[in-house]
Amino acid sequence: MSEEEIEIETMTLPLDGWHRARGGRMVEFAGYWMPVQYEGIMAEHEWTRTSAGLFDVSHMGQLFVSGEGVEAALEAVLPIDLATLKPFGPRYSMLLDENGGILDDLMVTRWNSGFYLVVNGATKWDDIGTLREHMPDEVTMTHLEDSALLALQGPKAFAALERVVTGEYPLSALTFMKGGQFKIAGADAWISRSGYTGEDGFEIAVPAENVAEIADLICARPEVKPIGLGARDSLRLEAGLPLYGHDLSPEHSPVDAQLLFAVNKRRRSEGGFLGADRVLRELAEGTPQKLVGLVLEGRQAAREGAEVYAGDRKVGVLTSGGFSPTLGRPIAMAYVDAAQAADGTALEIDVRGKRLPAQVAPMPFVPHRYHR
Repeated sequence: MSEEEIEIETMTLPLDGWHRARGGRMVEFAGYWMPVQYEGIMAEHEWTRTSAGLFDVSHMGQLFVSGEGVEAALEAVLPIDLATLKPFGPRYSMLLDENGGILDDLMVTRWNSGFYLVVNGATKWDDIGTLREHMPDEVTMTHLEDSALLALQGPKAFAALERVVTGEYPLSALTFMKGGQFKIAGADAWISRSGYTGEDGFEIAVPAENVAEIADLICARPEVKPIGLGARDSLRLEAGLPLYGHDLSPEHSPVDAQLLFAVNKRRRSEGGFLGADRVLRELAEGTPQKLVGLVLEGRQAAREGAEVYAGDRKVGVLTSGGFSPTLGRPIAMAYVDAAQAADGTALEIDVRGKRLPAQVAPMPFVPHRYHR
């Protein structure tokens, strides 16, 4: 069989039948069948902003890294300062290649005997390979394939979840970027107060065998509806949160992506992680381009790949774009020349030969409402 004839089968998640039974319109995403919408992207977006939406993010990779020397081994790969990472407090970080390009963005949490990592679904197999390649044999990495992952997001997420969880301490003990062990319907649940919508919310890891029952229980609350990928994307764009494979890629580093908070202070001075040479050089010298937010005039949205102009000169390319339901206008992210990256800079975006006026704007476009 030739390489062209090999078909890679699209995989299903533990909640595949659950989504279909609730009218989820399924699309292929990151190698899995996933719901893009149920009632409609606009309605689901607005429901999450005003109530609570349940997202299935079980396609993401959940890893547990432990063993002798695990802390030093992880610091040799990731630009994170683990000495400042408190137990059960997730932190945003990145996996870089040897040239400082972004291979993935991820979350790292210190558990009792090691570190829990959540990586992107489309990159998880490559991430596992990269981590194994660069960590010593004494360090064990377990892919938690039997764990499902849900995200409950929105201003009423706490009220809905509080009624269905039990634990040694109340759910209210969790503030933004704090986590803990709880139980839902008798099953163990790792819950962190985090998410990717800009709203208050929780990410909930539970055994895959229990996830349908738990999703039913959460969605039985009147505040909660299941939400698809479409609204997840429009919500994260309004929140100014970059998406790997679009706004982040091996062509870019944490410096031009303006995500230096992911490179902890000690690591910026000491280096010693994959890709450190480029990151430290760019910190000292600057980068030719920067990731910025753009707000467009009118109602027509511009999409990924559209070119950005200052007069007759091309100065960048859109990496994400769409219509903001909350603001009632189109918004976008783009890498533009550093000289054009200041807030308020007037630019134009070429959409099928038509120039749309735009302006560089600070992100997030819609203020975050995390519970701190």
